[in-house]
Amino acid sequence: MPTVTTPDSSLAPILLLVLAGLFVAILIWVLLDMFLSRPGRYPAPDPDERLARILKRVRRIELITRGLVKETLGGQYHSRFKGQGIEFDDFREYQAGDDVRFIDWNVTARMDAPFVRKYEEERELTVLLLVDVSGSSDYGSRDDSKRELTAEMAGAFAFSACANHDKVGLLLFTDHVEAVVPTRKGMTHALRLLRDILNISTLGSRSSLVPALEVVLRRMSHRSLVVIVSDFLFPDTSWERRLRGVAAAHDVVAVRIADAAELVLPNVGRVALQDPETGLQQIVNSSDYAVRQHYEQALASHQQRVRDILDTAGVETLEVTTGENYIPALKAFFKARKHKR
Repeated sequence: MPTVTTPDSSLAPILLLVLAGLFVAILIWVLLDMFLSRPGRYPAPDPDERLARILKRVRRIELITRGLVKETLGGQYHSRFKGQGIEFDDFREYQAGDDVRFIDWNVTARMDAPFVRKYEEERELTVLLLVDVSGSSDYGSRDDSKRELTAEMAGAFAFSACANHDKVGLLLFTDHVEAVVPTRKGMTHALRLLRDILNISTLGSRSSLVPALEVVLRRMSHRSLVVIVSDFLFPDTSWERRLRGVAAAHDVVAVRIADAAELVLPNVGRVALQDPETGLQQIVNSSDYAVRQHYEQALASHQQRVRDILDTAGVETLEVTTGENYIPALKAFFKARKHKR
């Protein structure tokens, strides 16, 4: 007799294949859901690997900035921020950038190396770095973020201070003071400051310069060099009055950090933009010329307002951008003027 094939028996192999495929799909979905889609379920990063990455960046910044200080900035920092002094104290070896008028030719002839006269007032200078580590500092459209460029700029001043036997300290801020590292001397201390800038886990993400300036006004009684390193993308200008107070008592320098992608809104259609400090999102039609023009005008207005506040307070500004060679601008800045009296 011929074999009769029922519909159920003919569909069984196909049904098994479908069920097997469905099982695999569900398994993949569960795994993706566990490890990718839900916040907080990413595999924990290896702390040793993260530390190694941070130390590698610190070493890179050290090589760049220490070499720059040794070749050029050391003497220029000394002439610019420590001045000529008022009472002769001793001699020290000439550094690149020193004013040649203060070379002592008699000592130079005896030592067979150039020496300059050292004055009592220049024995020690306190340098305080006010570094912005708010959410916007972590943005970067190039290889390095603004935070890494911030660390390089802070490193240039820290290593210059150490080369001139000055104390240097650090204050990290968001919309409040995140950490304070007391002033100390030495290259090991300077490296610690770089590590802290790159490695800090902040409690806040928003930004305000007010709390940092208030610390300076309360705690620093003698005249010092205060270096503010920030993108200055503060939501308001409530910091203006306190900055004038700090600048009246101290020598203040502002290092403004920017990323090239922030300066122009590209024509790429509709995009979702997110504020890194507040988390707010907005859909923007960047193909609309009026939208791009409004963005550039608003940014230019903000930047000019910041420049006006800094100029009015007597604060000199160094502007640097990620992905660009900042060394010429840094050299020119250090050479620009004599010590502020």
